[in-house]
Amino acid sequence: MSVLTRDEAQTRAQLLDVHRYSIELDLTTGDETFDSRTVIRFTTRADADTFVEIRPAELRSVTLDGHPLDPGILDGNRLPLKDLTAGEHELRVDAAMRYSRTGEGMHRFTDPTDGEAYVYTQLALDDCKLVFPAFDQPDLKAVFELSVTAPDGWTVLANGITEHLGDGRWQAAPTPPISTYLVAVAAGPWHSVRTEHRGLPFGVHCRRSLAPYLDADTEELFEVTRQCFDRFHEKFDEPYPFDSYDQAFVPEFNAGAMENPGLVTFRDEFVYRSAVTRTERQTRAMVIAHEMAHMWFGDLVTLRWWDDIWLNESFAEYMGYQTCAEATRFSDTWTDFGIVRKAWGYDADQRPSTHPVAPEAVDDTASALLNFDGISYAKGASALRQLVTWLGEKDFLAGINTHFARHRFGNATLADFLDSLAAATERDVHAWADAWLRTTGVDTLTPAVTRGDNGTYTLTVDHAGSRTHRVSVGLYDQDLGDDDGHLTLRERLDLDIPQTAPQPIGKRPALLLLNDGDLTYAKVRFDPESFETVRTSLAGLPDPLTRAVVWNALRDAVRDGELPAAAYLEAARAHLPRETDLAVVQGVLGFAAAQVADRYLAPEQRPAALTTLSSLCRDLIRRTEDGDNPGLRLIAVRHFIDAAAHPDTIAAWLADGTVPGGPELDPDLRWRVLGRLAVLGAVDEAAIAAELERDPSATGQEGAARCRAALPDEEAKARAWDAMFGGDGSADLSNYLFIATAHGFWQPEQADLLRQYVPRYYKDAVAVGARRGPAMADAAGRHAFPVYAVDADALRLGEDCLRDGEPVPSLRRRLADQLDDLARALRVREGQPAD
Repeated sequence: MSVLTRDEAQTRAQLLDVHRYSIELDLTTGDETFDSRTVIRFTTRADADTFVEIRPAELRSVTLDGHPLDPGILDGNRLPLKDLTAGEHELRVDAAMRYSRTGEGMHRFTDPTDGEAYVYTQLALDDCKLVFPAFDQPDLKAVFELSVTAPDGWTVLANGITEHLGDGRWQAAPTPPISTYLVAVAAGPWHSVRTEHRGLPFGVHCRRSLAPYLDADTEELFEVTRQCFDRFHEKFDEPYPFDSYDQAFVPEFNAGAMENPGLVTFRDEFVYRSAVTRTERQTRAMVIAHEMAHMWFGDLVTLRWWDDIWLNESFAEYMGYQTCAEATRFSDTWTDFGIVRKAWGYDADQRPSTHPVAPEAVDDTASALLNFDGISYAKGASALRQLVTWLGEKDFLAGINTHFARHRFGNATLADFLDSLAAATERDVHAWADAWLRTTGVDTLTPAVTRGDNGTYTLTVDHAGSRTHRVSVGLYDQDLGDDDGHLTLRERLDLDIPQTAPQPIGKRPALLLLNDGDLTYAKVRFDPESFETVRTSLAGLPDPLTRAVVWNALRDAVRDGELPAAAYLEAARAHLPRETDLAVVQGVLGFAAAQVADRYLAPEQRPAALTTLSSLCRDLIRRTEDGDNPGLRLIAVRHFIDAAAHPDTIAAWLADGTVPGGPELDPDLRWRVLGRLAVLGAVDEAAIAAELERDPSATGQEGAARCRAALPDEEAKARAWDAMFGGDGSADLSNYLFIATAHGFWQPEQADLLRQYVPRYYKDAVAVGARRGPAMADAAGRHAFPVYAVDADALRLGEDCLRDGEPVPSLRRRLADQLDDLARALRVREGQPAD
């Protein structure tokens, strides 16, 4: 299929004004296809040829200005429009379109719990062609008028308020001018809860089988939505620009959520069937805030082309965390960002595939799709946080509001945004953007503390990198006579880097911490005395965000080969039992398990590492026996299950249906235990089938697929591999079942059994990516990669595939990242520093 190039998009934008799409969808024609009839009204500025994108199952008829065109002129996914004269035109297209099982286009899902079907669209980045014909680029905005025929008992949701006209016919209110990729439909027998706020209808929606779980959280969801909505109206001069605000939790969604105007779609794992921690609820609140920010950043004012995706995602990411912290009960969201989300950016920025937050040019839509990553989200948000620190929030918001006013319902570029900021400040925002948004890589800040002749000390920061930074420097003293290692903040100094002169700091602190408060984007190191304090007293730091900065510094040092992986594990064992912040506990345990134990330590060291993690989790479980911190206990129980080297304890939990002292094993924990028992060879197919009968939900289906793929049995592995890669197209796994199977398949305990599949992976992943498209290619590279095969042969096979295997772009990018991580893991094992 052809991808749209930047040059083609610019040519088409100079030629066309697109006014209105009238789209009729008929969802009653069967389980495989739906009917799509579209009228596009547009104007050409000159005599020319152009094209629309469409990828139908059957193209029935095409009429241009009343004259029929031969449907056979369709070339791939492009329908050419020849010999257009300057002036107004009308294109009519009648087609049958195919439902998707990959989360692209119009995805169809049948709920195994009750047999009910649901469909929804996901059109970003360029998947309009799978639902209706379009001039599919972000700067050809138009009004969309949508009508849908749906089965009896279904509700249809769309960007505007929908009205049921009878006989299964639904009409959505016309939209303001929006981009093609933001058009949304979600249809099915939804369970809906509605309210009103500031005169606007709000709604939350989910599958009927999830109704009790949505109802249990409806008040929290509406409260967060109202709080963020009100806070954005305090920040922004432009009021919410659409006629309603619906939030639909949809099945088998590839992303976390999608910012369709008036109809935000979320993955329905956010409707919690099982116990979750406060941090997980905080994450959901942040995603709500993030997507709402997009109503202004991305929907009201939209990027002109995909090189400015950061104008959508970086802003929504920053605003999501900041607004959630300001307006909701989740006031500590920046700690979670610092220890989890920011690490995503740091990792992405140190791979060969790194790119600037705002790249100079993105050649085509296939390349653009690759930039929805840790740089566009986490690094971009970190850069904006630094910008606000440097610029001041008042001037920052003034520039944003100027930007909205100038480009309302239009499109804008980085240059436009900088001009808006420059109008609000005397600072050189263009120079700032050149340093922060046009460059790649992570700066490193290293302190040097020098004693003067008068007995006082000064600080000099060694700066490896090119960006300017405004940071806080925390000076911490050891509490005298305190055997528990408590540290007291003496002072936070504001420091501009590069320095013009050494910074006086008075007496020598026990710990000097650069970037205290996490206001910039840089790796930080410790001077020797400070590192010794970290080693003995990390848990004694008073603020969780400060501890997150320290843990991130240790994580970076491990990845860079400057700190042995075992030393990180020792630090976790020493300090995590006293940690109070759930995001910190989760972040540290996650890295200790998935990277240190599973990849960075040699196979012969892994059993001892699992013993350490199990012992650490036991301490956390004992600490929470009084029930005063159920979230911490839940995290400890989950990680204890994952680290179990012997089946006895967790098998007893499964048999009893509870952990002694709680919690009871809900579906999530039951599948988690069963999955670990499968890895250890302590359950069989009969046990998995019995659990699936107990929980036949979609989540249960995924749990069973994961467990079956995890069984240490040659036949089980062969079946799982064939399910992922051997389909002929008629029995392909859905995106979620593919991912679940992949998660179960590769296990570090089963290296010998799985060795034969490592060379097979590359050929089969390339084939499935070519056959099933970008989303599944990405899933094959992200989830089905042989991540635990940490050896030179596996690296060589992957490099051969990149050179000779011709993977599609999304798989190529994912493989390049995976292989860079593999090479890093090899260097860490061998005690070599990072390149």
